Amino acid sequence: MAVVSRPRVALTQRYTPATEARARELFEVTDNPGDTPYDADGLRMLLATHDGVLCTVTDRLTREVLAVTPRRARVLANCGVGVNHIDREAAREFGLIVTNTPDVLTDDTADLAIALMLMTMRRLGEAERLLRSGTWTGLRPTFHLGQRLTGKRLGIIGYGRIGRAVAQRAHHGFGMSVQYWSPRAGADDGGLAERATSVEALLGSSDVVSLHCPATPDTRHLLHADRIARMVPWGVLINTARGDVVDEGALAEALHAGVIAGAGLDVYEREPALHPRLVTAPNTVLLPHLGSATTETRDAMGLKAVENLRAALSGEAPPDRVA
Repeated sequence: MAVVSRPRVALTQRYTPATEARARELFEVTDNPGDTPYDADGLRMLLATHDGVLCTVTDRLTREVLAVTPRRARVLANCGVGVNHIDREAAREFGLIVTNTPDVLTDDTADLAIALMLMTMRRLGEAERLLRSGTWTGLRPTFHLGQRLTGKRLGIIGYGRIGRAVAQRAHHGFGMSVQYWSPRAGADDGGLAERATSVEALLGSSDVVSLHCPATPDTRHLLHADRIARMVPWGVLINTARGDVVDEGALAEALHAGVIAGAGLDVYEREPALHPRLVTAPNTVLLPHLGSATTETRDAMGLKAVENLRAALSGEAPPDRVA
């Protein structure tokens, strides 16, 4: 009896044990024990020698990488919602299926956005750094005053699933009034938020601005220097979307100059590199892309990506195809 070979799949990084175990049940797997992102040549090698690649945001799958010949790969299963690191136009041109993992990371990312609001408004990052430095001299009535989050005005840019989840938490948990801006009216949220007339109008009337829009050519540097300057002086900016939605250099200068009160960031323009002026701005909370970083969600993301691979490599329609 002839032995039927299983599809060969590459995992570009380490994924959760549940994800890797399921992948090994279905495929011949090449993993990445060092958990170090592949460079362009390494990604070309994977595309040339595997039927599918389970990738993530650190994998820069540009047109130049995808154009490798000969190319064996038929599927790029992204472990994450955003796929701005994949040239989808080139993927379609070369006959590559691209999938993502929607729906399963909404709650964790929304929770983290609220956490960043609290940390930034109450200056908790600064406070912890002060305490660890050994220079705290005790409670004083005017020491290290922040701002209350409860009752403030929240502006959300991008009103998809995560934006609406943030709005619900902010309104019901903290009594915040909510407005949003997106190119199209958002899905019905029961009147929770009102739609702003423009980005500029939202920026000028929000105490907290939280970004939840996708990274596209249209949203690159959506918040540039002029728009950041339109924020209220006591305002804070929260970004759990994608780093290049913000002009990072302009934001850093605005923070140092006191144009806005602070920023809480989980994503960056050139990850994992940070803009040096952001690092030295005291009024920041900087996290290393932890939006979906819980065991429950990373399991769900990985298993969804594996299911997309299984379906596509079996000739079925993958449930989460984006290209």
